[in-house]
Amino acid sequence: MLFEFEDSTLQPIYEKVMAGVRLSYADGVTLWKTHDLLGVGYMANIVRERLNGDKTYFIHNRHINPTNVCVLSCQFCAFGVKADHPQAYEKSLEEIFSDAEKYNGGEVSEFHIVGGLHPDYPFEYYLDLLKGLKVRFPAVHIQAYTAVELEYLSRLAHLPLKETMEVLKESGLGSIPGGGAEIFAKRVRRKICGDKITGEEWLQVHEIAHSVGLKSNATMLYGHLETAEERTDHLVRLRELQDKTHSFVTFIPLAFHPENTVLDFLKTTPGQLDLRALAVSRMMLDNFPHVKAFWIMITPKIAQLAQSFGADDMDGTVVEEKIIHAAGAATDQIFHKDQIIHMITESGRTPVERDTLYEQVEELQVEVATKV
Repeated sequence: MLFEFEDSTLQPIYEKVMAGVRLSYADGVTLWKTHDLLGVGYMANIVRERLNGDKTYFIHNRHINPTNVCVLSCQFCAFGVKADHPQAYEKSLEEIFSDAEKYNGGEVSEFHIVGGLHPDYPFEYYLDLLKGLKVRFPAVHIQAYTAVELEYLSRLAHLPLKETMEVLKESGLGSIPGGGAEIFAKRVRRKICGDKITGEEWLQVHEIAHSVGLKSNATMLYGHLETAEERTDHLVRLRELQDKTHSFVTFIPLAFHPENTVLDFLKTTPGQLDLRALAVSRMMLDNFPHVKAFWIMITPKIAQLAQSFGADDMDGTVVEEKIIHAAGAATDQIFHKDQIIHMITESGRTPVERDTLYEQVEELQVEVATKV
């Protein structure tokens, strides 16, 4: 039985999807604007299952946010504060090492480290953080420092970006998270993060990281001041860099949370936009192996539905996430491994535990429910 689209403009896109033909910028705009969300999801699921079958990946990880003190003042951010703010915090290296061990005795696959751009921390602090974690937890992969942080660290170190990354890699850095991309469009970037590196600079940092053998993720912040055209441009530019380097691993659309930000007059993203963002991303980013539904941002329920809208990953246990919760996220800060597995099986998918780069995976033999 053929699928019938409510919006006939999706038919030529469907034909491209079935033929494995790359979608155009215009196709992307159409996917963002069409009222036929189920049609968009149907096509995204075809691509998802073509690439990853019935598998949904997750990781046993722990987030570490060393400090919320930041020299930047991004309009969309509820996490970063100045040093004299009553909610400012700074964690010593020993506190971080202790925190790392508290959850499961440090027996996780990944430490995910991002934080504010502290005005007083020396470059050595960041090196010692990596080295200290690696000595204490040699088997744990360290994914740390967004492109924004890396550019800042290169200035602290008085080194070119490439040399900075090589030093960090020698100290234990395993890969780069995708944060800081926000939206590449200059119009919006000037309004929401005018003193942050540009979209072009973000792409350049990741290209340099790829050149020194560091793989990375990519993100897009949606649901604030951006247009459908600007979202599509963002995805196309990521796709172009991936064509060149082939070193992006996962794409994560990030839903904007307005509470406690300068943009708190905006509404939280609706579920239909969360699902659409994942679906459109899956179809446009044909050269990205994985698309992640980050449950802590879009709620576990939407993350489950997302497994039929293009997503094939649900992130992991997380533990003590601070950045999104500062903006009013109401989700828990931790999901235990058995909870993640239950969420995946309930969505009708096969849970697969992975490491950061999907190099070691374990397909878990559990009873799978009918797809949601």
